[in-house]
Amino acid sequence: MGERIEILRISEWRSYLIDPDKHLAMMDSDEREIYCYLKSWQSAFLSAREISRRAGGKNRFREDEGWAKPSLVKMAKKGIIETDAAGHYRLKPIDKPAGKRKIWVSPQVAIALKRSGKDFSAIINDIDEMDIYYNSL
Repeated sequence: MGERIEILRISEWRSYLIDPDKHLAMMDSDEREIYCYLKSWQSAFLSAREISRRAGGKNRFREDEGWAKPSLVKMAKKGIIETDAAGHYRLKPIDKPAGKRKIWVSPQVAIALKRSGKDFSAIINDIDEMDIYYNSL
């Protein structure tokens, strides 16, 4: 009687059929909002109050000023984000091998470079790579 029913999007359902344990690593909507906001501030530490104010919008912040705190704690336990001594949060940096440095380019520029026929994967940092990394945590 007290079973929780989860509704999955078609793309999530396909990945669930392939790997049933993958849905456990998925983020909920609050965690996804926080993740997308922190992704724009990759190396900066931000306070929980600042994240609550900016990630969910002003109306959500007015309703509950601390809505992001439980999600931040869950994300820190999963290893997606890290904290500093002052209790501020940021995305956990991706461990990079000591090789050539990759640069980020806008999606439009990346599409243009891919259409040129040359391989730029060694020097262009793809946003999808970051999403794949953080979803694997």
